[in-house]
Amino acid sequence: QVQLRESGGGLAQAGGSLRLSCAPSGLPFSSYAWGWFRQAPGKEREFVARISRAGKTIYYADSVKGRFTISRDNAKNTVYLQMNSLKPEDTAVYYCAADSLNLPQRLEMGHYAYWGQGAQVTVSS
Repeated sequence: QVQLRESGGGLAQAGGSLRLSCAPSGLPFSSYAWGWFRQAPGKEREFVARISRAGKTIYYADSVKGRFTISRDNAKNTVYLQMNSLKPEDTAVYYCAADSLNLPQRLEMGHYAYWGQGAQVTVSS
């Protein structure tokens, strides 16, 4: 059974930092590209970042570019999202997701077969 577990969410002040981790089980971590998405209250889930299998191709949403960093450690079977300079509008539930195809772009939710349960990130002003 595939399980994706996010951790590291919580409360931060504007300008602060948090790091999310996602450690899956039940699938070969290094064979997947990984993405982070988020869903704010009353809004649709949106793309945040994506990293390829080898970590060489990375995409970011414009809203987080320059502030967030996605990375992966294939030896630890973990994907990370480092979030700096947080803003209140970053408040959302953050989800990690796995894509079995290591192709360019693929930023839409439908490309991801497996999803975590979500981690709440709240940024106060």
